[in-house]
Amino acid sequence: MKEQEMFQKKCQEHMESNFSNFLEDLNKIISIPSYFQEDDSKYPFGKEIQNVLEKTLEICKNLGFKTFIDPEGYYGYAEIGTGEKLVGVLGHLDVVPPGDLGKWENPPFEPVIKDGKYYGRGSQDDKGPTLAAIYALKTLLECGFELNYRVRFIFGTDEENLWRDMPKYVAKEEMPTIGFTPDSKFPLIYAEKGLLQCKLTAKNESGMVFKGGDAFNSVPSSILVEKTEELVKALNELKYEYTEKDGKIEILGKSVHAQVAETGINAINRYLHALKISGKETKSGNFVVENLIGYDFAEPIFGEVKDEHSGELKFNVGKIEFTPENEILCIDMRIPVTYDKEIIVKKITEKAKEYGFEYKEHDYLRSIYTPLDSALIKTLMGAYQEVTGDMVSQPIAGGGATYARAINNCVAFGYVLPGSPKTEHQPNEYIILDDMKMAMKIYMRTFEKFKD
Repeated sequence: MKEQEMFQKKCQEHMESNFSNFLEDLNKIISIPSYFQEDDSKYPFGKEIQNVLEKTLEICKNLGFKTFIDPEGYYGYAEIGTGEKLVGVLGHLDVVPPGDLGKWENPPFEPVIKDGKYYGRGSQDDKGPTLAAIYALKTLLECGFELNYRVRFIFGTDEENLWRDMPKYVAKEEMPTIGFTPDSKFPLIYAEKGLLQCKLTAKNESGMVFKGGDAFNSVPSSILVEKTEELVKALNELKYEYTEKDGKIEILGKSVHAQVAETGINAINRYLHALKISGKETKSGNFVVENLIGYDFAEPIFGEVKDEHSGELKFNVGKIEFTPENEILCIDMRIPVTYDKEIIVKKITEKAKEYGFEYKEHDYLRSIYTPLDSALIKTLMGAYQEVTGDMVSQPIAGGGATYARAINNCVAFGYVLPGSPKTEHQPNEYIILDDMKMAMKIYMRTFEKFKD
């Protein structure tokens, strides 16, 4: 057996023998409900997000890393190695809210292993992948691998909201020479669509007050609303699934990430559709029924918007609120990499105005594109192919917004394997245990190849 093969075998055996330690540490951070919450703490995104940042750095320190936490609480990092070259691994410790707890078979922040799967909010997005990369490097080092460069694991805290964390890091800290974020799928993402989030606001003349949805970037799985005979009749006519709950109606959907919104079932859209059918007029209902119902990609607003690299524009109504004064729709769009943001803004602004809405930008992240012949792509693809033997899967363009956008020379790399389900932002989020182990093997080989 060749020396390299012997070393890799040794590392894999060591990883297997220490896998229970990895799971124990993962339990510690999954157990923290680190979604954005406004509270009376001094921390920018709430005490729980600060708690998970501190706990993750504590784990890294115990593993032998030097650690640093931003005094303001926006980010932290753990570093090991020496040399001028700095490899950055960017992960986020915040998660989306769990949504309807009744749809979870096990409480989202009480991790459990069942049938070869690890369940818990953040198991796939992004606590599990981030910790897997950390343990992969630690395994290499414990098996005798010598770093001739530095590795810095950079921990963000606001990825699921407005990305107020990474600009703080970029303004104050050293930039990695090269890097990846373990926050998507294998083999890797070479292009990411632009992310545009907006609010459409109109005067509320309906007399209704309600709200629903959890996040811009998540297709709402349900909405709990007042029961009327007319609404029930309309839901039955439309064959939309619902249940009665505490004297109210819960309209059911299917939650998925906004980057693949067309594969989910939007409960807000269904409610607005049923309202309109029942005879209850709202500006939001008119907008949704005429532009979204029956269309996967909001074609009545934009026409056909797609490109060769990244596919169609994606459109999601993630949240809704009717206050006594206003109707508010919270929308998430994923714009193909070759399209101009301003054209998209012009079209939705004009369309929204037809229904009495005003457009206001909530957040924007530029698209990114890394050439397939770049050294970074070749290195990461080489590691993936050597470990998995998969010579068929190719780099892909995605609609997700990862920290690859935060720095130069960085792409999303893992850790969902081809053919495995993406469960992020969904009830019963999980990762397959064998996939965790495979990801660790891929990351181990990646860190070896960064030394070349």
